[in-house]
Amino acid sequence: MKFQILVDSASDLLSNYIVDENIGFKVIPLTINVNDVEYVDNDQLDITQMLKKMHEFKKSSSACPAPESFLQEFDNADYTFIVTITSKLSGCYNSACVAKQSYSKPENICVIDSKAVSGTEILIVDKLVELIKQDLSFDEIVNQINDFRDKKSLYFILQKFDNLVNNGRMSKIAGLIASTLVIRPICIAHEGEIKIAKKIIGIKNAFTKLVQMICEKAKDFSKETLIITHCFAEDEAKSIKSDLEKKCNFKEIRILPMRGLCSYYALEKGIIVCH
Repeated sequence: MKFQILVDSASDLLSNYIVDENIGFKVIPLTINVNDVEYVDNDQLDITQMLKKMHEFKKSSSACPAPESFLQEFDNADYTFIVTITSKLSGCYNSACVAKQSYSKPENICVIDSKAVSGTEILIVDKLVELIKQDLSFDEIVNQINDFRDKKSLYFILQKFDNLVNNGRMSKIAGLIASTLVIRPICIAHEGEIKIAKKIIGIKNAFTKLVQMICEKAKDFSKETLIITHCFAEDEAKSIKSDLEKKCNFKEIRILPMRGLCSYYALEKGIIVCH
């Protein structure tokens, strides 16, 4: 096989996302540790149970895959693309880079820091598939995919920020603002880090402002796909989708449930929007 795509489970993708005899695909799982019990973020993970145990015991953390998890896949194709969660929030990118440098042909491996998570990783994977099917060379794809990545936007609205603060992914001051009963911040990924973009009173107002912020990005979205991922917030995700369809002409808007890693940090009712 000439090309394969590896992506970490922070992408919220399942293992059967790409079934193509000409393009290899695999999701490399991160892990979540709750009270010394390890949950592997794979297709079989019971997210409801994981979150229940996490709320019971409070003691929890996440861990990126070891370099060997990537390295053992490289011989399956001539060229490999790896898409990871932002390097500012996880060691996954560094682990993939270590694997690349340990391989006999590192020049045939491209590690892509998504500078985001979830839907942004999905959009990068989709673009890689598109470029591969155009019969471009490995180097041509590398040049185009980084430019594509840099044009992506990510927003999120969470109703709980406990794990982001407790695990050092968000400052305590920002977390304090976010945890108030009235203020619902709209956060963004800026250069791979979490930033509060707007502070809105009330969750419904926050959703309305989120849609407005997205619509202000451009006049024409007809060539763009938008992805909404959620942690047990399907109704809220559908409401955001409906509002966006009325105001923006996105080519496609998809709603997907979060997998383990994103659910662990976003917690119940968390919403991530990427385009």
